[in-house]
Amino acid sequence: MKKITIKEIAKITGVSSATVSRVLNDNGRFSEETRKKVLDAIEKFEYRPNVVAKSLRTSRSKTIGVIVPDITNEFFAHIVLAIENLCVPRGYSVFICNTSESEEKEKMYIKDLEAKGVDGLICLSGIMDVPADVTRQQIPVVCIDRKPNNQHVIMVESDNVTGGYLATEELIKKGCQKIVMLRDERGVSPMQNRYVGYQQALADYGLPLDKNLVINVQVDVFSAKRAITELIQAGVAFDGVFAGTDWLAFGALMALKEHHVQVPEQVKIVGFDNITVSQFSSPAITTIHQDKAKMGETAAKVLLDIIDNGLDHVKTRNITLPIELIRRETTG
Repeated sequence: MKKITIKEIAKITGVSSATVSRVLNDNGRFSEETRKKVLDAIEKFEYRPNVVAKSLRTSRSKTIGVIVPDITNEFFAHIVLAIENLCVPRGYSVFICNTSESEEKEKMYIKDLEAKGVDGLICLSGIMDVPADVTRQQIPVVCIDRKPNNQHVIMVESDNVTGGYLATEELIKKGCQKIVMLRDERGVSPMQNRYVGYQQALADYGLPLDKNLVINVQVDVFSAKRAITELIQAGVAFDGVFAGTDWLAFGALMALKEHHVQVPEQVKIVGFDNITVSQFSSPAITTIHQDKAKMGETAAKVLLDIIDNGLDHVKTRNITLPIELIRRETTG
């Protein structure tokens, strides 16, 4: 079928091309009767706007890019879905680029997205900073859970310091005196802030910070399981585990169960993120809830606001969202 044009829609409906354009953009004056007539013709003849031509006229592509380190990770998937749910109804297409935690792949994707003329970028946590050498300042960038490397980038994050504090405090209040912390060996900013909260809670409750109980691991189940197994085999005494993610908490739980250590009677565990594994593990894992949908929605709203109104319209460069302690079976 030959692609129909605005001029042909105008001829069919008996209105001007300018009126058809106003109806399409929902901008300007026209009657409800005209609106219905134009929209009916558009549907009947399957009119599709020329997006490339429109982007040349408006300097907008109505597309945004999302850089995500691991789309199979439930935490990131929830955030990306929230971004899509907000942007698509507002007329934006979303390019999702999975980097598999590769810095080189991330740089390549950012260059590709720039070349495609995206209106803005949302970068989820992966490498610590947005690579400055591949990002033009005029492209709006919003980061989720990662530290931006220049003042032109907005950051959206959960209150990780308070989260780390509440997790550690929960263990202390349940009687733990020797608390292991499992944290991301890469030193990414969310985990660093959770560690700050851990330290503050120990200090406030008069417990010493034992660096031998602070274990840097890769963020996966098996690294956590191996770390806890090594502590048990080395005869290191501990009665609590604060894991920087729920998957690390699950790995710790597996190790403890394999070595017949009772949870929560002998060792208590708190995770972070509140993903499905924490709810359905046995026993269910006490965790810190991050509002993943809110993180995605907030980042998307801020990005679209910058696209429409400029960076100066945003009141703060760092947006922090509240967290919540979810008590389950691993703390009794």
